[in-house]
Amino acid sequence: MKAKGFDKKFDENQEDIIDDLDLSTAKRPNQVQKRVNVDFPAWIIDSLDKEARRVGVTRQSIIKIWLAERLEEQAAKQSLNNSNPVGRNN
Repeated sequence: MKAKGFDKKFDENQEDIIDDLDLSTAKRPNQVQKRVNVDFPAWIIDSLDKEARRVGVTRQSIIKIWLAERLEEQAAKQSLNNSNPVGRNN
């Protein structure tokens, strides 16, 4: 199928396009996994397990979620600081 036909099919929502895609080589950007080992005090592990059970996810998932949230928060803060230099009035 040519790109024009694919685009039309997608834009007009004529039918499911999933069968027209080759997903065997699809990759999620920035999702390459790399293993790390981190040692935590027992009280942190207990707290992580308690929160993970409350939310209904694994310990590893809660750690990933919280780290991602914090990193996104820091990136947003950094972006805001870069767009508003010190001494500049808005």
